[in-house]
Amino acid sequence: MKTLRTASFGLLVLAACGQERESVVTDRAAEIRAATATVDGERIGVANGEPRNWLSHGRTYDEQRHSPLATVNAENVGELGLAWYWDTGDVRGLEATPIVVNGVLFTTGTWSRVYANDGRTGELIWQYDPQVPRQWGKYACCDVVNRGVAVWKGRVFVGTLDGRLVALDAGSGEVIWEVPTIDPERPYTITGAPRVVKDMVVIGNGGAEYGVRGYVTAYDWETGVERWRFYTVPGDPSAPFESPAMEMAAKTWSGGNWWEVGGGGTVWDSMAFDPQLDLLYVGVGNGSPWNREIRSPGGGDNLFLASIVALDPDDGSLAWHYQTTPGETWDYTATQHMILADIEIDGRARKVIMQAPKNGFFYVLDRTDGTLISAEPYVAVTWASGIDQQTGRPIEEPGARYIDDTAFVFPSAHGGHNWHPMAYNPDTGFVYVPVLDMGFPYGQDKDFVYQQGEFNAGIDIGALLPPKAADDRVAMLESMKGHLAAWDPVNQREAWRVQHATTWNGGVLSTAGNLVFQGRSDGVFAAYAADTGETKWEMPVHTGIVAAPVSYAIDGEQYIAVAASWGGSFTLFSGVPRHRGNVLSQGRILAFKLGGEAELPDPEITYVNIPEPPAIETTAEEVDRGELLYHTWCTPCHGAGVTSGSSVPDLKYLPAASHSRWDLIVRQGVYATVGMPGFEHVLSESDSDAVHAYVVSAAKAAIAFCESEYPQRYPELFATACTKAIVVSY
Repeated sequence: MKTLRTASFGLLVLAACGQERESVVTDRAAEIRAATATVDGERIGVANGEPRNWLSHGRTYDEQRHSPLATVNAENVGELGLAWYWDTGDVRGLEATPIVVNGVLFTTGTWSRVYANDGRTGELIWQYDPQVPRQWGKYACCDVVNRGVAVWKGRVFVGTLDGRLVALDAGSGEVIWEVPTIDPERPYTITGAPRVVKDMVVIGNGGAEYGVRGYVTAYDWETGVERWRFYTVPGDPSAPFESPAMEMAAKTWSGGNWWEVGGGGTVWDSMAFDPQLDLLYVGVGNGSPWNREIRSPGGGDNLFLASIVALDPDDGSLAWHYQTTPGETWDYTATQHMILADIEIDGRARKVIMQAPKNGFFYVLDRTDGTLISAEPYVAVTWASGIDQQTGRPIEEPGARYIDDTAFVFPSAHGGHNWHPMAYNPDTGFVYVPVLDMGFPYGQDKDFVYQQGEFNAGIDIGALLPPKAADDRVAMLESMKGHLAAWDPVNQREAWRVQHATTWNGGVLSTAGNLVFQGRSDGVFAAYAADTGETKWEMPVHTGIVAAPVSYAIDGEQYIAVAASWGGSFTLFSGVPRHRGNVLSQGRILAFKLGGEAELPDPEITYVNIPEPPAIETTAEEVDRGELLYHTWCTPCHGAGVTSGSSVPDLKYLPAASHSRWDLIVRQGVYATVGMPGFEHVLSESDSDAVHAYVVSAAKAAIAFCESEYPQRYPELFATACTKAIVVSY
């Protein structure tokens, strides 16, 4: 009887503890709902009055990404330490900007997962997984990433990789509604963060390379009902135009059946909003395919590709547009970060919108009407000699369109600046730009055939093959540069520069403490003086950082937080090995504060050599054919030259079992459910064998290269080219 009473008492205690935990969770959810319930346009509009929070993607509607917090400053940043870290479980790129409301961080990871974390400790409060089918990852040209959520009136909004817009309860992460935003028969994706304007959730999409028609759509925040849609390129001209803007745009397309491919023009990232002017600014992407000679062989500007468009947020109608790259043919999107500011130019106060798009010119426009104020190159540019001040059009260099001959052009298709957010500091007057400095060999694809759902750039793959000679490899890698530039938009010149070890470095944060924070591709997080660029503090974090940091405060303590994990289009496509300080694939959220005493565990790493590949009977001609096929179908995920810079498998390291199942994997898609689709629709068995022969040949060549003097002579370039880092524990 005593035993029974003891057991019963224990059960009662457990039940009581369970009820207490449930009560705590319920109370926390209610607190979060209450804190986020008042996040709306009015509160975001006066966000400078509550600098402890980061209420929207760029902190404020003007997207300046400047925090007024100054507890951490250039004088004491040396005392910055890790406050906490939280492992997300992601093993590919993290690109999200967290939203912070009253000490709660809302952010996203790969495959469109959403996390809510305690801003003081990093403790996970809730998470949501939209269960994106892994097969859909084949349409994600630039990794299965997501750049964040929007928070509005107690809800969290996220776009999913497979094209849904989802509304979540901010307190619990439970789904309130979800709506499809795409035609599921077309290869659209969503990687960008939504914006909420006037009770409407605005979202675009990606997929231009794969053959889609771009648009941006607004949905009612409460119900998910579509309010309006603005198409960025015209559809079939034999059908009625959706708007006067499309009727106008159609006149700038000539020849070809672009609408069958889609035309492109996806709105996959940047937006900004001016509540006073009541204008929503949207950046528009590249053409589909890239090459205008295929897309619009009769010429034309192809509106609204590579344009900034200003829309009436009430109905989505066009107010004005400015095209940065007429007749876009280099993948020069204008989807890069846009910043609104009021600055004095030539003694006159101007309302400006500023952008450093892919094409290499820094633009300052009058945001009331789109008039060009100035444009100057912020990086090496060879496709144009300048921008005509009267017409606003680029002065193109002969041959840059690669119609007859291959042209090596700066910037590359990755751009002089990609999606990585820049920032504006109103105290220094500088815009801080994470610059990419690389060229790209463009050539005409004379035999282009559109393949729905596949990568359709319309350029000569043969011109893109990586060099085989060791000296040429060294020269190629050394030419891939990146730096942080402080750009003076008034005088259109560089004020200072921090040169980085390599390219594809992270987005930036500016603070009132005279600091600029940036993560780097060498696995370091750093702070620089905003006025001079002097390095003030840095810390190794073992993984490359591409996302932009944010700053928030809890109980008067200022935090700097950033999502850290290596990924994105450059890591997938380039075939460039990781920097030797970038060894982790594990995704983390890192938060720092003055006097922070948390420590990152040192990764225990085992380095694995490239295994000896199987012997295959083949010919040099077969290997060459396989090389072209590999770079046509495999490079977007596995990297140029059979070198993966991301966590997607590097095929040089394939085990014997995978070689033995090669055709089952490559053509028949036995790994489709984990993200490796089958390519039977574009590759014959003979083609598959040729690709296999090339991969084996590349592995053998890599082993021979690793036995040469080059890895020792150039450790910064080849430290990770010959061995794969396997993290045993961390």
